[in-house]
Amino acid sequence: MQITRNTTRSSAKTKRGKRMPDAEIAEAFHRLKAARPDPRSELAYINPYTLLVAVVLSAQATDVGVNKATGPLFAIADTPEKMLALGEDRLREMIRTIGLYRNKAKNVIALSKALIEKHGGEVPRERASLEALPGVGRKTANVVLNVAFGEPTIAVDTHIFRVANRAGMAPGKDPHAVEKELEARVPAEFRLHAHHWLILHGRYICKARKPDCPVCPIADLCRYEAKTLA
Repeated sequence: MQITRNTTRSSAKTKRGKRMPDAEIAEAFHRLKAARPDPRSELAYINPYTLLVAVVLSAQATDVGVNKATGPLFAIADTPEKMLALGEDRLREMIRTIGLYRNKAKNVIALSKALIEKHGGEVPRERASLEALPGVGRKTANVVLNVAFGEPTIAVDTHIFRVANRAGMAPGKDPHAVEKELEARVPAEFRLHAHHWLILHGRYICKARKPDCPVCPIADLCRYEAKTLA
């Protein structure tokens, strides 16, 4: 996962040592939950396998762009067996609008083959097994564990990295550090959906270039100094 320069700069504008207290983190999630009671992934998928493929394809790409390509793709290849039957050449053509499509097509075919050979065609529920698949890193594994299997994992992407650092919820120099801090600080009652609340907040309100602070439900709790006024 790539962390943008804008994200890095924004985290630097949070006062050093100004961490959001635990009680305020709980209040922040109460408000995020009130704003989006039933948060869901914006990636379109049919089953755990198509979710896994969609997340692999979403690296350095938008969910909207991925969904445009996977709609036709998943209509004909929603299992590892069907994906292998489709073949890498045709898969590559179907996802060519997505960034890094050549390498992603290779990984999707390779992980489909691995799922058949090692897991009976099923997506494993264990992190180590997921991360052993071609093209699958910690972030992808966390998304699959959370969305497909209901595990309270927190996949730190660019949006969550930005929000966690700006607000002072979980300041960290890299995604893994932020993930560990969030896991330790997010109250258990909010952990299952924390990933979605934070990513949607970062995508639509706490944006990289100009956060929409006037409509932010947690603006009074946020430690970010360079708040926008309008």
